[in-house]
Amino acid sequence: MENFLRSKEYWTIVEIGVAEPAPRVVLSEAEQKKLEEWKLKDLKAKSCLFQAIDHSILETILQKDTYKQIWDSMKKKYQGTTRVKRQQLQALRKEFEILHMKQGESIDKYFSRTLAIVNKMRIHGEKSEDVAVVEKIIRSMAPKFSYVVCSIEESKDLDELQSSLLVHE
Repeated sequence: MENFLRSKEYWTIVEIGVAEPAPRVVLSEAEQKKLEEWKLKDLKAKSCLFQAIDHSILETILQKDTYKQIWDSMKKKYQGTTRVKRQQLQALRKEFEILHMKQGESIDKYFSRTLAIVNKMRIHGEKSEDVAVVEKIIRSMAPKFSYVVCSIEESKDLDELQSSLLVHE
């Protein structure tokens, strides 16, 4: 969502927000026009968000006035505290550690499952290198790939590994 809002040049609304002037402050015509432009950008940003999120979430944020308020509320709700993030990362690390290819599972499915976990870990701050992921995949292949693993063990690139395994599958 952040990338989309940046591409539409609405991200400053998220960072700064729209500040309403004090009730008794008289704005010049240029200031009034600028305020109206900011309000319009805010409405457009809110519209983008409303189209992108689930209806159940939408109901919890409708009372927020500005996009910044909505964004801050959702960030607080879904990012959680540092402790929660660490716990989520620990759970993902455990899932990654015990990950093994299932009997009859295709290479594509196994890579998708593995990379989904790795990407979640990276989102939570894990600095995992592709080499470590390649090594994990090689260690956790189904037994029918044991003979293949020896011949492609020097691979350090995920795409190269996947294509080699697909050929042998």
